[in-house]
Amino acid sequence: MNPAEPDMTASELYRRLLTYVKPYWLVFAAAILSMAIFAATETALAALLKELLDGGFVEQDPDIIKWLPLGLIGIFLVRGVASFITGYGLGWIARNVIKNLREEMFSKLISLPASFYDASTSGELMSKLLYDVEQVANAATDAILTLIRDTLTIIGLLIWMVYLSGFLSLIILTTVPVIGYVVYKISDRFRAISKNIQDSMGDVGHISSEIIEGHREVKTFGSQTYESLRFDKVNQKNRRQRMKKIATEAISQPAIQLIAVLGFAGVIYLATLPEMLAEITVGGFTSFFAAMFMILTPLKRLTKVNSKLQAGIAASQSVFTLLDQRPEPDSGTKAIAQANGEIEYHNVNFSYDDDKGAVLNNISFHVKPGQTIAFVGHSGSGKTTLVSLLARFYQINSGSISIDGVDINELKLSNLRQHLSLVNQQVVLFNDTVANNIAYGLQEHVSNERIIDAAKAAHAWDFIEQLPHGLATQVGQNGVLLSGGQRQRIAIARALLRDAPILVLDEATASLDTQAERHIQAALETLMQQRTTLVIAHRLSTIEKADQIIVMHQGDIIETGTHAELIAKGEHYAQLYRLQFQEK
Repeated sequence: MNPAEPDMTASELYRRLLTYVKPYWLVFAAAILSMAIFAATETALAALLKELLDGGFVEQDPDIIKWLPLGLIGIFLVRGVASFITGYGLGWIARNVIKNLREEMFSKLISLPASFYDASTSGELMSKLLYDVEQVANAATDAILTLIRDTLTIIGLLIWMVYLSGFLSLIILTTVPVIGYVVYKISDRFRAISKNIQDSMGDVGHISSEIIEGHREVKTFGSQTYESLRFDKVNQKNRRQRMKKIATEAISQPAIQLIAVLGFAGVIYLATLPEMLAEITVGGFTSFFAAMFMILTPLKRLTKVNSKLQAGIAASQSVFTLLDQRPEPDSGTKAIAQANGEIEYHNVNFSYDDDKGAVLNNISFHVKPGQTIAFVGHSGSGKTTLVSLLARFYQINSGSISIDGVDINELKLSNLRQHLSLVNQQVVLFNDTVANNIAYGLQEHVSNERIIDAAKAAHAWDFIEQLPHGLATQVGQNGVLLSGGQRQRIAIARALLRDAPILVLDEATASLDTQAERHIQAALETLMQQRTTLVIAHRLSTIEKADQIIVMHQGDIIETGTHAELIAKGEHYAQLYRLQFQEK
């Protein structure tokens, strides 16, 4: 995995997170104003209680008695409108933040190098894209709602309490530093637990995706119990982390409320002393205590939102770590209008990890335009790695690779890859129609006639015609509704339709039966006359007509020549050929 930016502090993460809210500042400002209005209605209710008792019951003022019901209705009307504007406005912002973050993450994912995916699991990445980003949005919007609205509510009620009795309010204010310290210590624990929850969600997603994709193997090998135990292990870990979070929330809320109530108890004791009763009216006394206990509800919400806020900060670190990954290097400035297909590898060395040793050692060969070069050798000899370097999926350690005499590192990535067609040994089809899978990657509209021609050339049209909806048939996730040979022929048709001057076939006929393989070999031989073709082959019978065969072993080229020349030498290639012939 590429190194990301150094870990940021919680405040830096949150400030960066708020930059995603900035484009919606007008709606955000309206939401904050609504929060302030909503908070003011809390204080207004406490003040209304004073007027109700002093003016209504004690003084029995007819004007106050007449206007109090209307005032109460007015307060709740304003409160309702403010609550709607706040909730809807922040919800609108949250969904936009999620949309923008996911778009940015998706754009980053499709720009990252192959080495990143080698070090990551699909479950981990899906967890970031689906789960973590929701936590981030909650921290940016829902948490702000509670933080601002309830903080303003508490401030408003405290101001009202100071207005009624500064001495009694001072006792309440002495609890604030203690509560602040407790919240600070709890925040660290919430953030650590939230990070563990995100990691465990990635594990749950990873194992789940493996089971979904490999369900046939699980059933065939009778591994249901084993996989259930694997899943139970990570699921239990997730449950334990969740319970730690729940326990922390359950402890923190009553602890903070207890601290506050200790202050309230002191106030009650002092307020009932004769000298205090003489200084405050019945309505003022009742209003003070109402405000004091009204503080408990927003204080409880503030304590609870802390876990959501810390979860969002931990999730934002996960999201920003992905967004800070370095994309594929694309410093090339040159472009080839139409490649002839001349390829040269010169002293190419490559390793995935320096600690694990070299995968390719001083690889050099030259391919003329229109030639077919085949690579053979045992598994792990470096064949697939060698052709992967041509598309710059990985960066070579030393040496050079050129197309038409231009170093591929000097070419723009998009220009380099537009001259290549690839049929991989692991065919990837998308959950779309047959037609769209064949025409995949072409920017212009492709007619059905061209798609059919490519399908016929790949000997795929015969079975496509028999499908329920022909070219419009959905192939399912990764072509699950097609056989292995059918998927391979669709992939070959896709490469043919792309009509690139360089064709890379990585065991492209490996999943085909003998009859289909012969048909496709005939089609490929015609195509290879017009293209430079690099073939990785397991079945040596399919490359007998190659212009040159390169035999690899443990990252080295140990033999080169035509089929006839290598058979005549009677060395490594000849032994492989005889072995396959005997197997038949």
